[in-house]
Amino acid sequence: MKKEKILKIIALTSYSIIILTGEIIGLPFLFWLIWTSFEFGNSDQIFAVFGLIGFIMVFTNYYKQRFFKILTFFLMITPIIKRLTEVPIEKFNYLAFQIPFLIFIITSLILMFKRKKEEKTGYNIV
Repeated sequence: MKKEKILKIIALTSYSIIILTGEIIGLPFLFWLIWTSFEFGNSDQIFAVFGLIGFIMVFTNYYKQRFFKILTFFLMITPIIKRLTEVPIEKFNYLAFQIPFLIFIITSLILMFKRKKEEKTGYNIV
């Protein structure tokens, strides 16, 4: 259980510190999500809301179920995919985006497909 908590912290931290370059400075992804979710009329608003919902779902008890882990991952990845399709891919060729993004993907996949000890045996007696 402790390993899962550490992986969740790593995944959420890396998701939060993905840097999106702007015209002047880079902006951490979590700030972009919050800002865009309250920017009415923006076409990215619904995707930012999806990302925030996914981020918040990690802190609920539903996250213990594999279905909700997968749902949370897809909710969190949709704003990134939307951003990648809007902006030319060459704009994302910097380590402040690539490293946290890869860490987020890897830790999320580990969390989704990691089995609990109780599930492994199949002989659980309640």
